[in-house]
Amino acid sequence: MRILLTGATGYIGKRLLPTLLAKGHTVICCVRDKSRFQTPSGFEEKVEIVEWDFLDTEKSQSHFPMEIDVAYYLIHSMSSSIQRFDQLEQISAYNFRQLIERSSAQQIIYLSGIVNDKELSTHLKSRKNVEDILADSSVPSTVLRAGIIVGSGSASFEIIRDLVEKLPILVAPKWLRTKCQPIAIRDVIFFLTKIQLQEQLYNKSYDIGGPDILSYKEMLLGYAEARGLKRRIWTVPFITPKFSSYWLYFLTSTSYKLAANLVSSMKVDVVCKPNNLSEILDIKPIPYKKTLTLALARIIKHHVLSSWKDSLISSSELRSLNQFTLVPIHGCVHNIQHRTIVDSEEQTINRIWSIGGETGWYYGTWVWKIRGYWDRLIGGVGLRRGRRSPDNIITGDALDSWRVLIGDKSQKRLLLFSEMKLPGEAWLEFRIHTKDNQAILHQTTTFRPSGIYGRIYWRVLSPVHFWLFRGLAKRVAGTK
Repeated sequence: MRILLTGATGYIGKRLLPTLLAKGHTVICCVRDKSRFQTPSGFEEKVEIVEWDFLDTEKSQSHFPMEIDVAYYLIHSMSSSIQRFDQLEQISAYNFRQLIERSSAQQIIYLSGIVNDKELSTHLKSRKNVEDILADSSVPSTVLRAGIIVGSGSASFEIIRDLVEKLPILVAPKWLRTKCQPIAIRDVIFFLTKIQLQEQLYNKSYDIGGPDILSYKEMLLGYAEARGLKRRIWTVPFITPKFSSYWLYFLTSTSYKLAANLVSSMKVDVVCKPNNLSEILDIKPIPYKKTLTLALARIIKHHVLSSWKDSLISSSELRSLNQFTLVPIHGCVHNIQHRTIVDSEEQTINRIWSIGGETGWYYGTWVWKIRGYWDRLIGGVGLRRGRRSPDNIITGDALDSWRVLIGDKSQKRLLLFSEMKLPGEAWLEFRIHTKDNQAILHQTTTFRPSGIYGRIYWRVLSPVHFWLFRGLAKRVAGTK
């Protein structure tokens, strides 16, 4: 089959793609930035890439693929805005429906959220609106509704992990008593793939979840048990939704926008309505305890295939990185460091590719941490995102407070773009060149100030930047 996969660079899309390819399908991956997409090795002939933004109402429709059998709609905007994400999701769904109706698609598959309360949060109401928009299409749709998805790198799992790992005693909002029905990411993928072209499932929606119905408090304690940690949790009734959002923001790696939207949803029980979909598809969802074991095993082995943090909307409202891949020259200030490489070129590249996260920044890491804490206080990303893998980088990854624009080992080049709150825009680039049989590290920091405040910022911090980036270049090159 020819399958259209939207959201191919998102958490679910990255997990679904290898499964679809392994089943022999040709997959048309619909992405906003081609530079952020990496075709799975060995499947180059089975993958087609289309650069498309469903929020762009002016874009010509003539280049959209028409020959498809099944279309997956995996686009969500919950992290991108607190007030407007429902409007964005509605625009995107309308544009998607319009395009799919012109194609040869026989089925639309949409992953939504469980809806079982009349007074829905903005998040769940938006998901329901998207369902209704897709249901009005001339192309039959099948909707799967999931609550908490648990897997290595999922937003829900990372929030649970952050809270339990950091806090031996937790005083939490009363919504921790809310009931939910978590489901393993691998079961979500099973459901998504097995409902393809199942005519008896057309124009229907199904709740999917694991066998356990738990409160968020029980989920946190379950994680603590899986990790062998002793934790105590007390819930109190007087913490407001806004305070709860800040509570999540400062204690976990989530963005404030995502935290605010999650809190609005966590006040409502998210439990599946009974259905026979598992029997129809012959799927037996795994228990929460085993789900945790599988997720932790992947993290220990550094086999995290995708992470919610790598989504652009985990940190900013940027819809594209293409505009930043060419580092500007005019109107910028620079810190340029050249160092002769003492160790082997391979060792230096490995050091560059391991920077950040638990490894740190090699020199003045405490300064990076202070700047990260300050950034969080003013609503930025700080350093809390870490990195998906300790030694592997691909374009589009989140790396502490940076976004990977280019990560090309063959070209010996790593280009990062800062997502901190700054009075301007900043890039950090590492390149290795060879001259007279000697490998040389070129490290360039570029800052494009925004107005007078940006220039004052750079001037005031120039001594710190000089000391910090000079030390970084020395350590990366292997000199003292």
